[in-house]
Amino acid sequence: MTANASANAYCQEKAAASGSSFYYSFLFLEPPRRQAITALYAFCREVDDVVDECPDPALAAAKLAWWRNEVAALYAGSPSHPVTQALTEAMQKFSIPQEQLQEIIDGMEMDLQQARYPDFKSLHLYCYRVASVVGLLAAEIFGYTDRRTLKYAHDLGLAFQLTNIIRDVGEDARRGRIYLPQDELQKFGVTEADLIASHYSENFTALMRFQLHRARAMYAQAFAQLPQADRKPQRAGLIMAAIYQATLNEIEHDGCQVLHQRIALTPLRKLWIAGRTWLSA
Repeated sequence: MTANASANAYCQEKAAASGSSFYYSFLFLEPPRRQAITALYAFCREVDDVVDECPDPALAAAKLAWWRNEVAALYAGSPSHPVTQALTEAMQKFSIPQEQLQEIIDGMEMDLQQARYPDFKSLHLYCYRVASVVGLLAAEIFGYTDRRTLKYAHDLGLAFQLTNIIRDVGEDARRGRIYLPQDELQKFGVTEADLIASHYSENFTALMRFQLHRARAMYAQAFAQLPQADRKPQRAGLIMAAIYQATLNEIEHDGCQVLHQRIALTPLRKLWIAGRTWLSA
């Protein structure tokens, strides 16, 4: 196996093992774009795993600093990690600015420095770094002819992150992180202790319906900005959106019972949604 093939295989395994909705959207892409987006996704998984799986904040910060240096090495032509080696090939075909990869790491660092957000405006920066930047890079890889597509990609990334926050409320709270804005918790009469203890109430359901409404509004805003000419190139993003929106529907149908469990679609249903969306876009 060549070095490039080995690096791409590593990224493919990383993406497949995650079971993420993103993986299903990549299946229908032509090989160069599929390899590039899989390498980008694997990079995001690597830096995200540093924060999620390393209990020592100082060690996690050191590992993120290593990744910063590795990104610099990538653009200097001397990457050492399989993910950055795979990104080398992607960079030769698509626009993947170093600044944007570093911004993704900036977002991960926020998780080490900040576990609460006073309002939605402060949360927005976090969502931009960990999700909208990824959306912008993905749009470059998928291809577009109209720059309005970048507005769509920015907003779609934000919608994805809002969906993640809704889905993972309980899990995140038990890890010590609460992404729901503090002023909204207060407005709906829900405490941090309620989230950590998986305490359901009418207040909590109302809070989550508010979050669902905002996420759906963001999807609508994103779709409104996607030019018709770029719908086919951006089909992979539309697949992700369809799977994520179906997840939101499941959460609502289940009464927003997201504190004690992660509500997710089965792999078969994700694959069915992916195929249906690819054909209809």
